[in-house]
Amino acid sequence: MRKKLISVFLLIVGICLRSLSNAQAPAYDILIMNARIVDGTGAPWFVGDIGIRGDRIAAIGDLHTATAEKRIDAAGLVASPGFIDVQGQSEFNILVDGRAASKITQGVTTEITGEGTSIAPVNDRLIEDLRERAMKYGVTLDWHSLDEYFRHFERSRPAINLGTFIGAGGLRTYVIGKEDRAATPTELDEMRKLLVQAMEQGAFGISSALQYVPDKFASTDELVGLAKVARSYGGVYFTHQRSEADQIFSSLDEVFDIAQRANIPTTIWHLKTSYPENFGKMPEVLKRIEAARTRGIDVAASVYPYNRASNDLIACFPTWMLEGGTDKMIERLKDPAQRKRAQKEMEEPSSTWENQWLGSGRGKGVLLIQVLNPELRKYEGMNLDDIGRAMGKGPKDAAMDIAIADRGNSSVVISIMQDADVRLAVSNPLVTYGSDSEAQAEDGPLSKTKAHPRSFGTFTRVLAEYVRTEHTMGLEEAVRKMTSQAASRVEITDRGVLRPGMFADITIFDSATVQDKATYNDPLQYSVGVKDVFVNGKPVVLDGKITDERPGRALRGPGYKHAQ
Repeated sequence: MRKKLISVFLLIVGICLRSLSNAQAPAYDILIMNARIVDGTGAPWFVGDIGIRGDRIAAIGDLHTATAEKRIDAAGLVASPGFIDVQGQSEFNILVDGRAASKITQGVTTEITGEGTSIAPVNDRLIEDLRERAMKYGVTLDWHSLDEYFRHFERSRPAINLGTFIGAGGLRTYVIGKEDRAATPTELDEMRKLLVQAMEQGAFGISSALQYVPDKFASTDELVGLAKVARSYGGVYFTHQRSEADQIFSSLDEVFDIAQRANIPTTIWHLKTSYPENFGKMPEVLKRIEAARTRGIDVAASVYPYNRASNDLIACFPTWMLEGGTDKMIERLKDPAQRKRAQKEMEEPSSTWENQWLGSGRGKGVLLIQVLNPELRKYEGMNLDDIGRAMGKGPKDAAMDIAIADRGNSSVVISIMQDADVRLAVSNPLVTYGSDSEAQAEDGPLSKTKAHPRSFGTFTRVLAEYVRTEHTMGLEEAVRKMTSQAASRVEITDRGVLRPGMFADITIFDSATVQDKATYNDPLQYSVGVKDVFVNGKPVVLDGKITDERPGRALRGPGYKHAQ
């Protein structure tokens, strides 16, 4: 009996000690207090506290009496879900500099990438296309599959989360190369098998960039076939549509056709109406998207809030110049007859390719921002008219000689849009945001080249220009478009809203001072007014300073769960 009483006594003591220990343990790892909470749903803001435990939001409400290891007073500041960049391009740069500095300083916590060509799957031939860039930055090319890339990504200690689409153009290049021809049934089957593998390894869907080689060579039927495969795994379709200029209405019809035939949610990347002859068409474009939704087609769009675009310099050339890959392009550029033909076509309107050289106002509207060849760096930040004068030749010859010397790796900014169209698209309820730019930094290896300012300021520009200055939408609506709407278009279900149980991706900013600082002439400038940024519960920006935390993760789509 005595032994039994002693056992009961010890049991009671143990329970009491555990209770005391639990009572003394902090309720939360981090407690964000007194914030103006904009939860991402579009609901009105309210003042409250957010408790973070581990990588999740544990509670939201009045938590003043709770204990926490760290408290952050956010009085007078907005706390929102971390911003989701639905068209980031950082899949390579994040391996060079894991900070993703230009993104986290504007509040971005998640990037979705993979426009037309994705980082994986790749074969040895495609790996060679990355070799020169990888050698420049010391990146080991140790992946072929998406799963292998994700393992490399997480070893790189990234600050942000990253998910990807599989580019239809990348699949085409993997199987066919960059030839202008239809895929054979056998080739299509191989492309489908590659897509199946990638979907099971976590891709969010299929993408296309139909203005560019080799995506341009794909038929609508080919795209529908791939989209059906992606949808069978719960994936979605994002597209740089075939035309953003003179053929934009027929291009929209193709987008709607693919979405309807494949029964797949579809988003048009960086919606725009390009070149002066198409300025003012945005109302009709948006009307057609809304009409398609009325017919039951799940289609929406994204934009970046700038009137200049950016892409490869070689996109200034007729597409026949690019067929077959880099070596064949260089051969044509060196051939006097083919060079003369291409330069003639660059001065003429075309219904067969998007003539961005002519549409941007020729050389004065094309600004060189990035080169791989260090001998060309002196021309960064100059337009092609000025570069031509510096070289003692015409701007078209200058562009072609740069393309040869840089083996097609140069990037440019082009003047092709008007503010009224951009403003209308930015504020439309169906439209979310993507920077269409890779992460860069004010210092380190990714600070050696210029950039489009959207790399540093897309999200803060929306908040400063369109919410605070122009009042084209309210704060809650802008945050909704940056967060829950972006997540829903990609079909991410555990981020994008401030709610207990969701991952603790949180951005805290001052709505009165948040501002993009990057300009076309001086683009490498971090945004201001973003005070704290949490990724998976860890602070990657604290009191406006970048920390040493690197909690980013590879995000995998619904097909990954399906395969387990």
